[in-house]
Amino acid sequence: MLEAVIFDLGGVLVDWDPRHLYRDLIADEAALERFVSEVCPMSWHRRLDAGGSFAAAIAERITQFPREAALIRAYDSGWPRMFKGHIAGTVDLLSALDAAGMPLYAITNFPAEKWPEFLAAYPFSQRFRDVIVSGREGIIKPDRRIYDLAVRRFQVRPEHTLFIDDRADNAAAAAALGFQTHHFSEPARLEAALREAGLI
Repeated sequence: MLEAVIFDLGGVLVDWDPRHLYRDLIADEAALERFVSEVCPMSWHRRLDAGGSFAAAIAERITQFPREAALIRAYDSGWPRMFKGHIAGTVDLLSALDAAGMPLYAITNFPAEKWPEFLAAYPFSQRFRDVIVSGREGIIKPDRRIYDLAVRRFQVRPEHTLFIDDRADNAAAAAALGFQTHHFSEPARLEAALREAGLI
């Protein structure tokens, strides 16, 4: 029997993608893709998720790509525009689980500096009893240490806990530690899984 549910945030409850910002700043699609794959790629962004400062990370990229300085600075100043809002169907499921009394938690790869902004912008985050923010812990998924931390801090039993994430590697890492997992792709599939488990 499931005793708790742990959610990922980006790609599950909110639509986050740097392209949402940069499509307004870079007209050419090929140039946009070059920017997000070479100038400010996800491998660089993960340093922010792991606790690195925006100031240091942006200064480093500007040194490498001085002609792109204004666009690189927008990664910080334009951060809220990387979000296209919440994913309504999943937030509805979160609300249903909360109404049913299910203990809810989250583990998110997220920059520490931007976390207060997220809490203010997305009230549904108040439904979580606790959230592990990678940037505050200096550990990012799928490092097993972040799941071990969740077990200790949330006081959950992995075999009785459902972990939901849109990345297969994150879900696989949780499964390897005994968690029940759902690789998220769309709210309808998650709803079906929750109904099958008798949670809603």
